[in-house]
Amino acid sequence: MTEDEIQALRTAAATPVRANHADIASVADDLAAAFSADPVFQWFLRDDDRRSTARQTLFQMLLTATALPDGVVTRPVTGGAAQIWLPSEALGDGPFWQELRSLPALLGITGFSRFPRMLAMRKAMDAHHPMDRPHDYLWFIGARPEAQGYGVGSRLLASGLEQVDARRRHAFLESSNIANVPLYRRFGFEVMEAYNFGPGSPSIWPMWREARAK
Repeated sequence: MTEDEIQALRTAAATPVRANHADIASVADDLAAAFSADPVFQWFLRDDDRRSTARQTLFQMLLTATALPDGVVTRPVTGGAAQIWLPSEALGDGPFWQELRSLPALLGITGFSRFPRMLAMRKAMDAHHPMDRPHDYLWFIGARPEAQGYGVGSRLLASGLEQVDARRRHAFLESSNIANVPLYRRFGFEVMEAYNFGPGSPSIWPMWREARAK
């Protein structure tokens, strides 16, 4: 990205637009790039030359099946970054037939040897997700690697939390990178109890933010 493109992205991230089904491929590409070096994705995605494609496919599945139907996906009008928020009321296991239908795609994303890692990850994250109070869940937020370090994510997050505060909702997220914890703390999130998915897995830092009056 050029300096002008970065500046345009920074400006647009402060007032993002809502994504729709026509944006799925573009949003999936941005998030797949944003999480290309993420330790959790590195741990459960297949470990071969199909990894990049698998990451893209996974985000397309998540956007199509859950994020757009049940949540809010926003992005700068320029593209290059995105965030996904889900209401806690929409969380939970999907119908068994739906999970069976997605099994071949999930096996293609993880490979047979790493599929148990995805199951362990899902089980641990479900067990550590606080469900005693309604809240908005920041499922994913990220910017393309070339746009990171310029405040794009901070501006995007601020816009999302403005909407959360307008609804007087609690907020929850999981950070897969301890380096991001101070950023989230600046926005009012506090670490709960860190955990991992099993021997040799990366750690996760779940973070909670109390509702604020607008």
